[in-house]
Amino acid sequence: MAHKKTRNESTVEEPKAAPLTNKEYAKELKQLHVELVKLQQWVVAKGLKVCIVFEGRDGAGKGGTIKAITERVSPRVFRAVALPAPTEREKSQMYLQRYMAHFPAAGEIVIFDRSWYNRAGVERVMGFCKPELTKKFLDAAPMVERAMVESGIILLKYWLEVSPEEQERRLRDRINDGRKTWKLSPMDVQSFNRWDDYTQARDDMFAATDSSWAPWFVALSEDKKRVRLNVISHLLKQVPYKAMPAKKVTLPKRKVSRTTTSDYPFKYIPEHLPVQGAS
Repeated sequence: MAHKKTRNESTVEEPKAAPLTNKEYAKELKQLHVELVKLQQWVVAKGLKVCIVFEGRDGAGKGGTIKAITERVSPRVFRAVALPAPTEREKSQMYLQRYMAHFPAAGEIVIFDRSWYNRAGVERVMGFCKPELTKKFLDAAPMVERAMVESGIILLKYWLEVSPEEQERRLRDRINDGRKTWKLSPMDVQSFNRWDDYTQARDDMFAATDSSWAPWFVALSEDKKRVRLNVISHLLKQVPYKAMPAKKVTLPKRKVSRTTTSDYPFKYIPEHLPVQGAS
């Protein structure tokens, strides 16, 4: 990274900007969603293959950013992949093998919520693999990624960077908010006190894999709304696309008999909230 800091310092130097209002955020996100739909149509029409990797510490905002990207596009084109822990069979395979099965084919955009870089991050820090395996991975990853790019895959790698203070605030929020408790894994708790170890792992990973053909892009994620807009805007600039010509769609006049009603005994679900105007 461009600026070195001591281990106790935050790595985030984000300019203080006024928080976006919900209205401002929704307006900007809507415009970006329109462009993502255009990108989707272009990728399908031209048979492009796009692979996007999201990495970062726990609580950095990867899931929310991926959701913001995918919520208005087709899941048949934009596929989000978040692999669980490997099975015993997968542990016996070549390390990258289970990830390769999810690489994009023509007309697909695959987004990895954590990726093969688990080996350089959580597996290294938590002692799930031996140091020599991490080194072998860091040596091999650039060659694999070069092969991906040479095969026609557009590979984008994003690291979401968050400060220790903001990470702690978000993890505590997961503990206290019943809607978010599922996001807090035992691994998050175990890794909470290993900030410096993750910092060293990140720096080593960047030094070994920040290549000219597959560079790392860092997104400051102190502000969740801004990082989502920033990442989508950047993503759209990395894949050249044009709006596909579209035929004007006109709905035909529909014939509906106003006098015909159904006598089937439908089982309607009850209203959760009172209907306005009801007594």
